[in-house]
Amino acid sequence: MVKFYRTDDKLIHELDTLQGGTWIQMVNPSVAEGQMVADDLNVDIEDVLAALDEEESSRIELQDGYTLILVDIPSIETRHDKESYTTIPLGIILTDDEIVTVCTEDTPVLQVFLNNRVKEFSTKKKMRFVYQILYRISVLYQNDLRIIDKMRTEIEERVGEDTEEDDLIALHELESTLVYFATSLRANGVVLERLTRYKRLEQYPEDKELLGDVIVENKQAIEMTGIYRDIINGTRELMSTVIDNRLNNVMKSLTIITLIMAIPTVISGIYGMNVSSKWVPLATTAHGFMIIIGVMVVICVLILILLKKKRIL
Repeated sequence: MVKFYRTDDKLIHELDTLQGGTWIQMVNPSVAEGQMVADDLNVDIEDVLAALDEEESSRIELQDGYTLILVDIPSIETRHDKESYTTIPLGIILTDDEIVTVCTEDTPVLQVFLNNRVKEFSTKKKMRFVYQILYRISVLYQNDLRIIDKMRTEIEERVGEDTEEDDLIALHELESTLVYFATSLRANGVVLERLTRYKRLEQYPEDKELLGDVIVENKQAIEMTGIYRDIINGTRELMSTVIDNRLNNVMKSLTIITLIMAIPTVISGIYGMNVSSKWVPLATTAHGFMIIIGVMVVICVLILILLKKKRIL
């Protein structure tokens, strides 16, 4: 899908044809659509469709007549029938008169511009537009990181009787997501550092201030990612300890039961030996069976009292 937008009188509206100062939004474009835009702007088709490759890394390339900027943005995907976070490339192409954005999905990073929710937004001020996009990307990372931390908190609140292996798997997925975020944010940081030395297009003083804000927000997102990874590691270790402790308690209970049951088993085994009754204690005594049962019960009770004093029970 390819759409053309331009701001006039601080309001954005859609165009039918390509004009000066236009924002070309491409959402999961076909090869034919990519070729059309590449021919109109005299841009390499591979650069136009670079963002469609999920393995593309963040970078900035200065080409003859245009600039390609690739950054990673957060996205939602379905894994194991659950929504999870990942990162996908967003391509930005700057020419003398136009700006092109290419992404595999209609990201909320760009939706705020289409809804006129960004102050001082103009498709004609291309560098400011780029910095505003990058700022929204950093803010979206931070929002998603807070949601991830909230999911971790919900899992942590179940630590105890309700802790299950599924929670450990969920924590592992959250940790994997943070690894993706950390990698993408660091790569985006390299792009931002290169943009500080970008001189090809006109930049206003307030644009440079905005770029500084973007760099600060990106660094803050990186710090949040590191902090949340450490917290998740601690939560995962706590849950593993709780599960191991629960298993130890079960094994201890089984061991105590086995110890108590061993006493009647040994005594009954001895009395079950095929020997003459005259050699078996209490064999000819009245109520001998009940006496033996009573002795076994007393021994078991004494062992239970001893285990409790030793705080084993």
